Amino acid sequence: MLKWALIFAVVALIAGALGFGGIAGAAAGVAKFLFFIFLIGFVIFLVLGFMAGKKITGG
Repeated sequence: MLKWALIFAVVALIAGALGFGGIAGAAAGVAKFLFFIFLIGFVIFLVLGFMAGKKITGG
């Protein structure tokens, strides 16, 4: 998901440099949305990983 967010960010930068404001804004919005979804998923899996590690080690 982070890969797609970076791709849309690059598309937004290129479109903005070429003067396509509408496309650049839409691509930037999609990139921002995907990045935040990635960030939420990362934090959830990080917490789940710590909780599973504690159960495995008996802590």
